[in-house]
Amino acid sequence: MPTETITIATNAGHNLEGSLELPTGLVRGAALFAHCFTCTRQSRAAVHVSRALAKQGIACLRFDFTGLGGSEGDFGHAGFATDIADLVAAAEHLLERFAQPILLVGHSLGGAAVLAAADDIGFDRIAAIATISAPSDVPHVLQRIDGDIDAIRKEGEGPVTIGGHSFTLSREFIERVEDVDLLSQVSKLKRPLLFLHSPTDELVGIENATALFSAARHPKSFVSLDHADHLLLDDKDAAFAADVIAAWASRYIPVRDDWPMPEKGVVVKTGHGKFGTEVHTATHRFVADEPADYGGDDSGPTPYDLLTAALGTCTAMTMKMYADRKGWPLDGVTVQVTHENNHECVHAKAMEDGTKIQALNRRISIHGDELNDDQKARILEMADKCPVHRTLEGELHIHTDPL
Repeated sequence: MPTETITIATNAGHNLEGSLELPTGLVRGAALFAHCFTCTRQSRAAVHVSRALAKQGIACLRFDFTGLGGSEGDFGHAGFATDIADLVAAAEHLLERFAQPILLVGHSLGGAAVLAAADDIGFDRIAAIATISAPSDVPHVLQRIDGDIDAIRKEGEGPVTIGGHSFTLSREFIERVEDVDLLSQVSKLKRPLLFLHSPTDELVGIENATALFSAARHPKSFVSLDHADHLLLDDKDAAFAADVIAAWASRYIPVRDDWPMPEKGVVVKTGHGKFGTEVHTATHRFVADEPADYGGDDSGPTPYDLLTAALGTCTAMTMKMYADRKGWPLDGVTVQVTHENNHECVHAKAMEDGTKIQALNRRISIHGDELNDDQKARILEMADKCPVHRTLEGELHIHTDPL
């Protein structure tokens, strides 16, 4: 997916670094992802979820909290309150750019942070909130820190190890974490909520999801990430969580009214990728693209895929319609269409002036053991009579008018 590097200024005077995953086609909404404790925006969950949302037309910003990854500031003196301030700053960036309520997504302590930040961001500016393996008891995270917490309280700061990384934590960091009553804040949320959690999570037990779900108001949903670890290190687990969130979010971030829906024909609009292009019909929309080895994002069929598909689908429909009308026992047809760019042909014009002839090669299999040879032959004759076939082989003019 197209990725844009984002710099977010905070009220504390330092910058946060983020990556905005953009849909290949048009943007229907925006989301903000908060990573897990001491992780960065490059975690598997952050990348998978952000890109899955982008495929659904939802631009997603994943960023590094203060003092982590590419962001400035001192992590050891930040704490949970700073995480919330970072989320508010990042949310403001998205709200200003996309001018519509956003989806909040948080992983682990990032999940607790998006729940706690919702009030500061403003409920009317949030479409929905989803969390992955979030703790219900934020002070409990201190038990995951390898260091002398009491000494830090007494001395003002001290060395610790978190997830294999060394930090110097301050007394303020400890106090800010201990001062959070997350369940009380969750009970006041007025937004749709989705809680995803693994029953085998060894770092943040499933009882945390139970507590959060019980405290939350409806509409609320729970999805079990069965067999997944806390960090979603298995790509399949991260992809599953991402797809669930994307599907759930589509209910709360509907297609915008200003998207083109032509009464006839199609409307095509360029998107954010190098080639990605949004295609709109009266009732459908999808993305056309080019493969990765051609410089595209491979987020949809190529233009020639669509051309060959038009002939193939129209052929299959016409043949089936004919057999149905005759009442013949056709089980189905399989049509394979390929495009040949420089077809060797004995066409007179090609022989005279060297004109290159292009060709569409069509292979058809007719399925139906009860069909006789005459029926199969007559069904096959219908292939050349399908409307798209006639259009392609007929006198076709293409007119271009500026708007």
